[in-house]
Amino acid sequence: MAKPRKTYVCQACGSVATRWQGQCADCNEWNTLVEQTAPTAYSARHDLQTGGHRIVLSRLDSAVALPPRIPTGIAEFDRALGGGLVAGSAVLMGGDPGIGKSTLLLQASANMAKAGSHVVYISGEEAADQVRLRAKRLGLADAPIDLASATSVRDILTTLRAMAPPIMLVIDSIQTMHSDLIEGAPGTVSQVRASAQELIRFAKETGCAVILVGHVTKDGSIAGPRVLEHMVDTVMSFEGERSHQYRILRSIKNRFGATDEIGVFAMEEEGLSEVGNPSSLFLSDRDAQMPGTSVFPALEGTRPVLVEIQALTVRLSSGATPRRAVVGWDSGRLAMVLAVLEARCGLSFSTAEVYLNIAGGYRLSDPAADLAVAAALISALSERPIGSGTIVFGELSLSGELRPVAHAGLRLREAAKLGFEKALVPASVTAKGAGDSSGMRLTSYARLANLVDQLLGRN
Repeated sequence: MAKPRKTYVCQACGSVATRWQGQCADCNEWNTLVEQTAPTAYSARHDLQTGGHRIVLSRLDSAVALPPRIPTGIAEFDRALGGGLVAGSAVLMGGDPGIGKSTLLLQASANMAKAGSHVVYISGEEAADQVRLRAKRLGLADAPIDLASATSVRDILTTLRAMAPPIMLVIDSIQTMHSDLIEGAPGTVSQVRASAQELIRFAKETGCAVILVGHVTKDGSIAGPRVLEHMVDTVMSFEGERSHQYRILRSIKNRFGATDEIGVFAMEEEGLSEVGNPSSLFLSDRDAQMPGTSVFPALEGTRPVLVEIQALTVRLSSGATPRRAVVGWDSGRLAMVLAVLEARCGLSFSTAEVYLNIAGGYRLSDPAADLAVAAALISALSERPIGSGTIVFGELSLSGELRPVAHAGLRLREAAKLGFEKALVPASVTAKGAGDSSGMRLTSYARLANLVDQLLGRN
């Protein structure tokens, strides 16, 4: 029988060497090569085909009940989760420092604990007394939450195994957790992956819903290995500017519900409060007709949110290069809209500075906002207001044609609830085709030039 061949695998980059050496030739790391015996030809062919346990197969068409939801006591939080927590699920929540992640989870934990649920809150960044002080400031000091300050995953799981499994376990944060099975400091890729894997395994075995708080990088993405987002069931992002009052909890991934659902909160002295009507945050006084503004019904998941788009144009007398400043929208998209207005509609912005702002610090990514932005720019350039009771939406093509948008009826009905009476929409959007029962007056346009002619009073 042939002698098994030995290979050496680098633990940093995974490269394979035929002999041991102090430094890896591929990644230049020292003392990372570990001996690994290569399987023989016979074992490679037959190793995984026998000796295992048979698994139970089920039919795809078998009747399966929907997983029951566990309410957190915060309706906006439950909405973003898709209806509430699911037993045995793992949720990853990221957000900028000081945005309110710990505050939201502490309020949800307190509501569940007061309702009779067993909740465990593990803080790896703050001492237990610091968490108690925050709870006292929020008026939650009487909540029966099991609280601890720990960073060892082994100690945490040993403690939890010795008691009845909690309904919800909060880990704040996963970057502070440490597993003694893996070498490295807390926060490294291997430590974050190993710690999260053990906590998720505990959730699946016991039916406990685990919420992991994650740090974010400077560009806003969740820090740590990308595989961490694949391991969990739900990924949520807590967004907003600390200088603004509102906060948006956005669902990026959800195995138990729809993605892109949002929950809207307002930061107050007593913590985060729910905002039942998010449009009130992003709409200013609509009684005064001001040029350069338009109202756009954005769609976040299944929730329409009306936002105000503000535009300002300033003519330059000198030959200086005009400035383009955008807040809350894509600057490349603005350049496209300006190019279409100039090439297809005969409006010149080449000698004017253009400023565009989405009111309230809101960030738009919906392509249906093209027509609303164009209307605001036309209104700002001509100093003619659009009208206080009018909404605008539609996607713009480079040829100047207006394309239809998704869920037009839902946008129209939400606008009607807030008192809007008129809508400027693409020609393909009709009240019957959009399923609209709001009774709003629709003014349709096939091309952007038709809207320009109406707003400028051209024949």
